[in-house]
Amino acid sequence: MTDFEIEITADLVRDLLLEQHPDLAGLALREVAGGWGNQMWRLGDDLAVRMPRQKGASALLRKECRWLPVLGPRLPLPVPSPVRIGEPSVRFPKPWTVMTWVPGEPLDHASTSLGDHAADALAAFLTALHVEAPEDAPISDDRGDHPEKCTDGFDHFFHAVIPADLADAVRSVWDDAVAAPEWAGPPLWVHGDLHPANVVVSDGTLSGVIDFDALFAGDPAWDLAAAWVILPAGAVSRFFDVYAHADEGTIRRARGLAALKSLFLMLMGQNGDRGLPGGKPHWGPAGRAALDRVLTEGVR
Repeated sequence: MTDFEIEITADLVRDLLLEQHPDLAGLALREVAGGWGNQMWRLGDDLAVRMPRQKGASALLRKECRWLPVLGPRLPLPVPSPVRIGEPSVRFPKPWTVMTWVPGEPLDHASTSLGDHAADALAAFLTALHVEAPEDAPISDDRGDHPEKCTDGFDHFFHAVIPADLADAVRSVWDDAVAAPEWAGPPLWVHGDLHPANVVVSDGTLSGVIDFDALFAGDPAWDLAAAWVILPAGAVSRFFDVYAHADEGTIRRARGLAALKSLFLMLMGQNGDRGLPGGKPHWGPAGRAALDRVLTEGVR
């Protein structure tokens, strides 16, 4: 649901820049496809304007602007960094941001051919990110729970898209995640939404991570699911060898959450094939490939 009915056009974005950040208003501006909560515009070669268009997106933008400057400098892959904050105005009654542009092609429109390199890059990134979060770090209302508390969502996706020949195997992975122990460590920084549209690739490997609006402190299993969801076939074991400090319970939770995320991608693909709002036709094959990896690649 949109938070307010304002058509976000190039003219509007340009006018807002002229009003609040006139030194940036002369840069080339073009819309970038994708994104649900925010509409994004490329600004020149190195920047992007993010305009909230869904309920709650404004608060998430504020969260990114608060924490990305803290986290970004110690992360080994490029991530967006806030450059300017646009304040609410008569023309646009919500905050908006100018962020650095992370070069590369989103993985949902590309592929990784260097599996070992991608596994190493993802493991190094998550090792650097997954440190104990401070007491004032954000928590999540809709993710971060133990898989047991996500069963309703899993069942919805499962019944909507699961191929009959995979049903028993996928249910077994999920049941094992539900039976796994809860995260017993301190809350760690977690990206929270690692899937093919939120990482970028260059030269066959991961080259950046974007869209931190789900950022929260909690169970790292929510990020470790990315080993199955975004890495190519054959890379899961290497990833966990390099990441090194995931215990058995965390890996079991992560694998179940990878199944959940794979089914979600498949559902978004199905919705796109049907022409439903918010559907992403190209996510379906990515989700099915991820689900196949969940079923065939364990961790030594």
